[in-house]
Amino acid sequence: MSEVIPRTKDSALARAAATSPHAALAADDAAIAAYAETYNDEVIRLFLLAAAVWGVVSMGVGLLAAGELAWPALNFDTPWLTFSRIRPDHTFGVIFGFGGSALMGTCYYVVQRTGHTRLALGSLANFTFWGWQIVCVLAMVTMPLGLTQSKEYAEPEWFVDILIAIVWVSFATVFFATLARRRIHHIYVANWYYGAFIIAVALLHIVNNLAVPVSLAKSYPIYSGAVDAMVQWWYGHNAVAFFLTAGFLGMMYYFVPRQAEQPLWSYRFSIVNFWALISIYMWAGAHHLLYTALPDWVQSVGMAFSLILLMPSWGSAANGLLTFNGSWHKVRTDPAAKFMVIALVFYAAATLEGSLMAIKTVNSLSHYTDWTIAHVHSGAIGWVAMITIGSLYAMAPRALGRPEMYSRRAMELHFRLHVIGLLLYIVSMWAAGVTEGLMWRATNPDGSLTYPFIDSLIAIKPLYAVRFLGGMFIVSGMVVMAWNLWQTAADARAHLIKPIPVPIPEPEPQEPPAIPAHA
Repeated sequence: MSEVIPRTKDSALARAAATSPHAALAADDAAIAAYAETYNDEVIRLFLLAAAVWGVVSMGVGLLAAGELAWPALNFDTPWLTFSRIRPDHTFGVIFGFGGSALMGTCYYVVQRTGHTRLALGSLANFTFWGWQIVCVLAMVTMPLGLTQSKEYAEPEWFVDILIAIVWVSFATVFFATLARRRIHHIYVANWYYGAFIIAVALLHIVNNLAVPVSLAKSYPIYSGAVDAMVQWWYGHNAVAFFLTAGFLGMMYYFVPRQAEQPLWSYRFSIVNFWALISIYMWAGAHHLLYTALPDWVQSVGMAFSLILLMPSWGSAANGLLTFNGSWHKVRTDPAAKFMVIALVFYAAATLEGSLMAIKTVNSLSHYTDWTIAHVHSGAIGWVAMITIGSLYAMAPRALGRPEMYSRRAMELHFRLHVIGLLLYIVSMWAAGVTEGLMWRATNPDGSLTYPFIDSLIAIKPLYAVRFLGGMFIVSGMVVMAWNLWQTAADARAHLIKPIPVPIPEPEPQEPPAIPAHA
């Protein structure tokens, strides 16, 4: 990526530039500093590296968990390697390690580019990186040791929760401070999604994790019974809504038009979808608790809002896909565009499936089965991972000072590995889930169950092996991506990257004041 860099006339800088490449780089940096404000891409590069590392680690842990379900001996009779201990490590690592690092890095990238301004509070931005990595390491270490609240997507104990809150408030401060100093008056729609994601996650995290500590390693939530379940799934569903949907839609609304080299299909439609999405999503969490002790009317409200939610979800998917009108040829030649298009297809498919599974009659067949696992991973591997990978491939060359990724063939290989693994995973779990649901509800004429539980487990065991195979393809693809990013970052590792000047927009012409008629 070539950048136009003003050159200084200072003879000392010219002499320094003649001595070595590093001196030349220093001379360029000094020239840039003298003439222009530059983007802060250093922290973005750190988050880019962290996302790649956490992607490999967390999905590798998930592969081990999948293997243990097929072959239980893989836990080696070690308590901290049992499925119940490593499964929350997998979910936390994927959502908050891989997804969180990618969201923070792309958020810092997008808010600078759309506002034509440098990231505010650079030291605080660096703190958000190191603080977030400490959070992820603490969570990933303490959960297998049994230090957990046993709350879905919120397992870490109180001392980790406090650190998460501190880092998240710092993240919000940097984002909104940068937004406040923007030079472009209009706030681009991607920033609306990022802003909603930041505010909503802060609210969800604080309310769901209110607890009374009794020791460093143990706390008790202030909620109990059905209230605790409702608060947990208000949090759990909206963690999906605002962390895994709104945040990644912000990513999509910036990188899809950039990669398609087309304007967004309908900007007005994107704003309508934004307000519809954030207004509806908060009310749908009760669909996780159908046929439980939760009041029936609350379950019905959750089901109704889940069906309404399909409209803004499909609206965003359609907006992204239609943005490729006129540039569909890119999907044939550009691996990043391939990831984005398939991600949008799976976003539409997963949201349709989620709305249908919220219907009580459908839920009576699907709930507590591996159909739910298939649904979650069609959204996680199909939508979240693929839009993230596509966006990272689009952002990395620009952030790393390269014209393109190191190896396009490696990107193509990654795409094929990922799609094969995704299809193996979700098709096997769909088949397993429907098999379980049908066998569990089958009854004899006298009302007794037709099949003992162990029969359903024996029936689906081969499908668990297929899931493990799919996971191997996915993890292999993540390793390929990490290698490709590492090679692309060669100049960054050698400190040879020139900072990119911020384009300063021309001031808008001011109309002269009207002269009064009597003058």
